[in-house]
Amino acid sequence: MSPVVRVAAVQAEPEWLDLAASVSKTVHLMEQARQENADLIAFPECWIPGYPAWIWTRPVDFALATRYIQNSLTYNSPEMATLCAAAAKNKINVVLGFSENDHGSLYIAQCLITTDGELKIPRRKIKPTHMERTIFGDCSGNSLRNVTDTNIGRVGALSCWEHINPLLKYHTLHQREDIHVSGWPPTHEHPGGKNLWSISAEGTRNLSRTYAIESSAFVMHSTSVISQKGIDLMETASGVIMGTPGGGRTAIYGPDGRQLTEDMPETEEGIVYADVDQERILEAKCFADACGHYSRPDLLWLGVDTREKKHVERGD
Repeated sequence: MSPVVRVAAVQAEPEWLDLAASVSKTVHLMEQARQENADLIAFPECWIPGYPAWIWTRPVDFALATRYIQNSLTYNSPEMATLCAAAAKNKINVVLGFSENDHGSLYIAQCLITTDGELKIPRRKIKPTHMERTIFGDCSGNSLRNVTDTNIGRVGALSCWEHINPLLKYHTLHQREDIHVSGWPPTHEHPGGKNLWSISAEGTRNLSRTYAIESSAFVMHSTSVISQKGIDLMETASGVIMGTPGGGRTAIYGPDGRQLTEDMPETEEGIVYADVDQERILEAKCFADACGHYSRPDLLWLGVDTREKKHVERGD
């Protein structure tokens, strides 16, 4: 890892349910970040083609679900080739959050595209959260390989509420990230009452901040924004969440948990930047390294199966 690198975390509104427009906006944000000398740009959960917010208002909407499948991203596609070419042209690493279309089945996915345009750590969320299970499927063991080497150090990623899973987090920590991308949909302030504080903007930020302390890594907490346009398109005004404009809560945290960026208004689109200094990682680890000198593998250890389970296994 270089001594100091510049990272960029996106806070923006997706081009809802429009694959072509989503790819175009993603390329534009890559170019914008590179003009600011960023070496890595991180996108929110399901950035392409936007988080399916209607699922929190009604579990079944065949028209929107069909459109969503049609506009989700496929790995071996011209759209993915365009994104890889743009990363190479701009010499920027990209951690992308997207809805993956695999022959009509959908998965909450992330991947990393290197400065050479190489696609690495293609992964799926291990368990869609609550209402997400109405349209998204589970991953297999290969999605646990979610950290990789880049020209700026080891970079890894998890989506949204994967950050509450202690076993998944420990396995990711043990792969020794320098920079971690935490992808999220729009998140709003807690409205009070019985609503879960844990799914609010404050609660979800707390998860990313805690992950920074646990991992001694820099954490990029990237969130989407939803406007009235998105609310009207997906008819979420009466929903449990994502029914009002806003939701942008992007931030970058240091290895000791401190916030390194200034907040933007939750309805505004933009990119936040931070300079990542490797020495800060070592300062945090010398105090407590959860996978090193501050661990007890003689007492506590984790078993992992990283094999991909195939739908059809042939004896030949």
